[in-house]
Amino acid sequence: MKNILRTLCSFSLVLVMVGTVLADTIRLKDGSVIRGQVIGFKDQQFTILIGSGAQGRRSRTVIYMEDVESIEFDSATTAAAASLANDDTSSSPNTQPPRSTPTNTSTVPSRPNNTSPSSSAPAFFTIKVPVRADNTNNGWTNTGLVVRQGQRLRISATGRISLGGGRFSTPAGIPNVADTDKLLRTENTGSLIAVIGDDNDDFILIGTRRDFVAQRDGVLFLGVNEGNLRDNTGTYDIVIEAEAR
Repeated sequence: MKNILRTLCSFSLVLVMVGTVLADTIRLKDGSVIRGQVIGFKDQQFTILIGSGAQGRRSRTVIYMEDVESIEFDSATTAAAASLANDDTSSSPNTQPPRSTPTNTSTVPSRPNNTSPSSSAPAFFTIKVPVRADNTNNGWTNTGLVVRQGQRLRISATGRISLGGGRFSTPAGIPNVADTDKLLRTENTGSLIAVIGDDNDDFILIGTRRDFVAQRDGVLFLGVNEGNLRDNTGTYDIVIEAEAR
């Protein structure tokens, strides 16, 4: 991992110089920013093409998922993304919004050659991420997905978690449970919720499935609608379909 980070740092000056020809923005937890084309995801590693070498060749670098803060796919290239290469997913600690106001794994869409989206049927790419039920990272899972205002999202969830005290919940939550500290007080305890951005308290009920349009720009976070997360265990399995814009 240390060798990879040293390699990334050595590329940073080159990336700034050739940024205009590169597509995706990869932000690392150490503050580094890489601009390139994400072409694969396997064994918790992203493969990225960078630069514009001699005879049209481009250099490759590999980044471990745990080192990634977020990946923002360029609007000009994600329009061609219609599928996901996602062989391995796991949760990744990250900086999260405070739980009292709003609170990884990121996967990579493939880019079919010579493919253009239909104006009547927008293309979607898919991200799979486990959402922990406990208070790790202040109770929020950073999906690594940077969404844009007006972008359509389809999120579905499965799984079963423990809320402590012998209570178990699915992403739909448990009705009629008194909990004055949960973020969506009128919704079921233990249900899956979302928020866009780390400075936002406009929480969104997801439940087992929701199709909606993002009302703002920002990173998508997912969590559990409960006030006390300390005795929770388990994860929900999430599939996010994001419109390629």
